[in-house]
Amino acid sequence: MTSTTAADQTRQAREGRIISPEIARSWLLVNAMKTELFDESAASRADAIILDIEDAVDPSQKDAARENVSQWLAGGGRAWVRVNDATSPFWADDLAGLRGNPGLLGVVLAKTESADQVTESFHRMDGKTPVIPLVESAVGIEEANHIAKAQGAFRLAFGSGDFRRDTGMAATQEAMAYPRAKLVVASRVGNLPGPIDGPTVGTNHPILREQSAITVMMGMTGKLCLAVDQTTIINEVISPTPSDVAWATDFMHDFEANGRVIRDGSDLPRLGRAEKIMKLATAFGVRPAL
Repeated sequence: MTSTTAADQTRQAREGRIISPEIARSWLLVNAMKTELFDESAASRADAIILDIEDAVDPSQKDAARENVSQWLAGGGRAWVRVNDATSPFWADDLAGLRGNPGLLGVVLAKTESADQVTESFHRMDGKTPVIPLVESAVGIEEANHIAKAQGAFRLAFGSGDFRRDTGMAATQEAMAYPRAKLVVASRVGNLPGPIDGPTVGTNHPILREQSAITVMMGMTGKLCLAVDQTTIINEVISPTPSDVAWATDFMHDFEANGRVIRDGSDLPRLGRAEKIMKLATAFGVRPAL
């Protein structure tokens, strides 16, 4: 009789709903010292999980946290890992300890402030592991164009809490408009997927829904989250709406029925939008409104 491991159960729970990281909406941060949450998080509705050995872990526990992550990934788990920043004494050990682990999907590089930090991290991981630069400071925001074009950069992410601490800016929509827009434009400059927004702190779901809508409005296509129960709302808000899918379906039917002929200057932009909506709707399982 063959026994079923926790990792096997996790894979089975996620089977059929694996979302490509290029379009992943909810990115769930999990404290690397809370190993009891690893399987639960991996089996949740999060599109991606990030095991955190940086801010969530006391310096005295870094080695233990790294070992927790390495063992779980080697045992069949699959996740991204947030590693310590390139100026910290833990960065080199983090990368060395994770390199070659079969369950490692990529690393999230904390407090990224230069393209060189991304490229060096990428090369230390044998040039095979994608890097998500987490931009968390004024310097990082102003260097975002270069960071987005760095070798190994996969998708940008916004460390909004640390950015506010660094700059003294408020958490309001207006105050955060510039750094969000900067990351969106930089992602386009670097030919990367849309960036991942910072997390919403707290358990108020209406606030989470409102802030996720701002994420979408600003052109960001993912959002960090701090709890499993945030993932469903983030996934819903960042997905195309059933009304959007209905419009795209009708447009594509009409376009095909007319021989795919461009009739005026508005057809190409609408075609691009419709194709994008249909692609995401298929990936996320969103059906058109009746």
